[in-house]
Amino acid sequence: MKSAFRYFLLVTSVLCMGAASARPVVENIRLSVDKNTTRIVLDLSQTTKYNIFSLQGPDRIAIDLDGSEIGNRLAGMQELPGGVGAVSRIRSSVQPNGNLRVVLDVAGPMRLRSFMAGPTNNYADRLVIDLAPQNAQSTVQRASDVRRKERDLVIAIDPGHGGHDPGAIGRGKTREKDVTLAIGRQLAAQINAEPGMKAILIRDGDHLIDLRERMEKARRQNADLFISIHADAVEDRRASGASVYRLSTNGASNEGARRLAARENSAGYVGGVILAEQEPVVAKVLMDLSQGYALEKSDKLGQEVLDELAKITKVHRNKVQNAAFIVLKSPDIPSILVETAYISNPSEEAKLRNKTHQRKLASAILNGMRDYLRSNPIEETLVAATDRRPPAPVSSVKHVISSGDTLSEIAERYSVSVAAIRSENNLRGNRIRIGQTLKIPVMAGS
Repeated sequence: MKSAFRYFLLVTSVLCMGAASARPVVENIRLSVDKNTTRIVLDLSQTTKYNIFSLQGPDRIAIDLDGSEIGNRLAGMQELPGGVGAVSRIRSSVQPNGNLRVVLDVAGPMRLRSFMAGPTNNYADRLVIDLAPQNAQSTVQRASDVRRKERDLVIAIDPGHGGHDPGAIGRGKTREKDVTLAIGRQLAAQINAEPGMKAILIRDGDHLIDLRERMEKARRQNADLFISIHADAVEDRRASGASVYRLSTNGASNEGARRLAARENSAGYVGGVILAEQEPVVAKVLMDLSQGYALEKSDKLGQEVLDELAKITKVHRNKVQNAAFIVLKSPDIPSILVETAYISNPSEEAKLRNKTHQRKLASAILNGMRDYLRSNPIEETLVAATDRRPPAPVSSVKHVISSGDTLSEIAERYSVSVAAIRSENNLRGNRIRIGQTLKIPVMAGS
């Protein structure tokens, strides 16, 4: 109350990118509250174009920054700052066209204004966004939604190898542990940008974690899905393509027997039930049921992910394979291992080092998860509740064409068809020009 702007939050980002960057960088994110207005300030390393619009179901504000990226410090966070005023959470992801999207989860429909405030101190420019509830009742009404019963869907991302274990090494000296971590971080960022989803990075640095500890860490954090990321290698450098694995039946049986044998000496649980509290016969039935469910769901999840990977890269086998990988042995979490490519193949090794290809791989895995969740909803999660809601009315947002934009990329970005964009803008073909403003028809809940 002593200051006009209270509950002030400052997040600093230390850049290690040299004196100048070719891409605008979001270095700081600051939030403050004055009465009913929440102000968000994005401190930028250089000026860039931006596009901002509101979405509903749940309510959020999307900010697209042309050709931009999050600073190193912020990129290392699993979640950006939030919980101030009308903003409950901030997330970011890189779009297929290379633009940065920052998403603000907000507590109801908002009136917004935005402007570039010009340089100050060490920042070349500042993007300022002011949010205020559309009416006083909406803030009270939607506050209960923030305390909703539905929880976030939790996905554990496990980048393979690490520390003194580099994994496979390509001819160009690319180390598996480095590319799996890069893809894992990209996937985690994309997941955290999805409403109702939360990513857990099992390994978020260059250190080694015991294989069994990886799956146990996911179980301790109540993960709903487990994705392990690797890059294959064989003697034959011509071998190529991605593969997806789930636990073999024999591997599941051996793991079940091991857990049942140790149940008296541990607080081990399966499916939320403590095994030590059950009679031996009951414990075995529970274990069999849980493992059978997890294997079935793993197979479905793996196939959806494999089908999406096939859209962006060659696949080595078009069906999910079975193997006794230790990290897949969780008895109650659908778990898959994705071999993103053959690092032993020089061509695929080069792709694995490419940030754009890493982003595409992460997007394919996320798209596969989305497809799986639509037909296999996980109850009591916000994702399942949202998927059951009726489609919201069609609205439109504005998109200003930037260098490199194509109609197909714009359509993919907003999850609409090229034909719908053409119809909305009376376009006869696919030709667009830089600076042109298009109306994009979108569902209010998309």
